[in-house]
Amino acid sequence: MIKRKRWAEYKGKTVVLEWNNPECPFVKKHYGTGNMQTLQKYAMDKGVVWLAINSGAPGKQGHLTPETAKTVLAEVKSTPTAYILDPEGKLGRLYGAKSTPHMFVIDKAGVVAYAGAIDDKPTYNPEDVPGAENYVKAAVDALAAGQQPVKTHATAYGCGVKYAD
Repeated sequence: MIKRKRWAEYKGKTVVLEWNNPECPFVKKHYGTGNMQTLQKYAMDKGVVWLAINSGAPGKQGHLTPETAKTVLAEVKSTPTAYILDPEGKLGRLYGAKSTPHMFVIDKAGVVAYAGAIDDKPTYNPEDVPGAENYVKAAVDALAAGQQPVKTHATAYGCGVKYAD
């Protein structure tokens, strides 16, 4: 979990928030094809901070302990800036994360520049990745060019975030 004082480290930087549940077939689609890892590397090579967040509550699908999270990240070769465990759902509810993966791109001023689906193919079929329009990549590219994204919102798709009751 990121300690409060660490949030200040990201001030003035573009940040991607990725809601994650490693058991969700939609998340598996993007990690199984390497799509999410490639996007993470692409964004981070541009100086973007990538925060993967798991808001799964204890006893619910996708909930991870710190030890399990390390194992899962290693297995899928994911290297976000940080993986945040949010079992009480405070961060998820703050941003209104509804599904996994639900993506947010925050600009350098701290404003949500894009929120929603990772792409335009709301399926869990891995064969849909190559032809998909990646909204997160487009938002990162626009912000890197000093522009606002053309698309600022798309309905997120995937498994519902498994919040604590």
